[in-house]
Amino acid sequence: MKLSEFDFTLPEDLIATRPVRPRPAARLLLAQGDTITDRHVADLPDILRPGDLLVINTTKVIPARLFGQRPRDSAQGPVSAKIEVTLTEPQPDGSWRALAKPLRKLAEGEEIIFTDSLRAQVVQRGAEDVVLRFNLAGDDFDAELDRAGQMPLPPYIAGRRAADAQDREDYQTVFARTPGAVAAPTASLHFDADLLEQLRAMGVGFAEVTLHVGAGTFLPVKVDDVRAHKMHAEWGQVTPEAAAQIMATHASGGRVIAVGTTALRLIETAATGPGQIGAWSGKTDIFITPGFRFQLAHGLMTNFHLPKSTLMMLVSALMGRERIMGIYAHAIAQRYRFFSYGDSSLLLP
Repeated sequence: MKLSEFDFTLPEDLIATRPVRPRPAARLLLAQGDTITDRHVADLPDILRPGDLLVINTTKVIPARLFGQRPRDSAQGPVSAKIEVTLTEPQPDGSWRALAKPLRKLAEGEEIIFTDSLRAQVVQRGAEDVVLRFNLAGDDFDAELDRAGQMPLPPYIAGRRAADAQDREDYQTVFARTPGAVAAPTASLHFDADLLEQLRAMGVGFAEVTLHVGAGTFLPVKVDDVRAHKMHAEWGQVTPEAAAQIMATHASGGRVIAVGTTALRLIETAATGPGQIGAWSGKTDIFITPGFRFQLAHGLMTNFHLPKSTLMMLVSALMGRERIMGIYAHAIAQRYRFFSYGDSSLLLP
């Protein structure tokens, strides 16, 4: 499989920089078999059936983007240089892996000052990221990060505008509970409390899983042969209760529909056979490409993805490459809004 097989041309004005309000007012492209229907997320109670199970990701995005200064000496005396840091993964010893810009100018042992209360030392610098040790830990660190950090908007939004206070609400799902993600499970951003209640009342179930979305979700595929691409690992958990719900839905003839690629990747990682899954916890680097045999998911609710991305390969695996390219051509022609703050699709092969 070549990377070019998953490319398409997207008009830049279709990239959404703010979500629609209310959340379920977003458009929904319903692709069921060979049929495409233009709907809205608010129509889900008319589309789903009693006995269907939606698998949702309860991860919570942390304000992981920090802006600081790195003091240094120069011929003219002490100066400071600006540095941007995005936290990506906590380490067992309390330090953090992080992306940094500019990375090449950071040196091990150097200090970065973010606020009067928050600073960090560079304890390791690699080819792609750094390891930082902060002067605060535990609740003190969480409180200062919440005060000083910004929501880590994807590059295609951050390049058009800065994150602001509204993103604290917009870039968080209504069922976010477990802090740890540095990117939102964006398919879930379309739900609000009223829609959830409508779906529960009609007999749609919800299985809650957790996958902490990492910064690797934004990294481009750099190899022409996609099979050579290495996914970044992300931590996830499927509880015994969620596993039992999924198996019961399979046994009763209901549909298991993952809300977002993160939920789908997690349950397919934890699958032990067709319709079979057990409790699971750990890191997954599953890479789903055409030819993958899905064990659990009957469908997927997801936003529209970047050209040549691993997520384009995932939806191509679910629907077929030619079919997904037709779906995306329809979405562009009908001016659906793309990416994290954009519209949604419900893919039912």
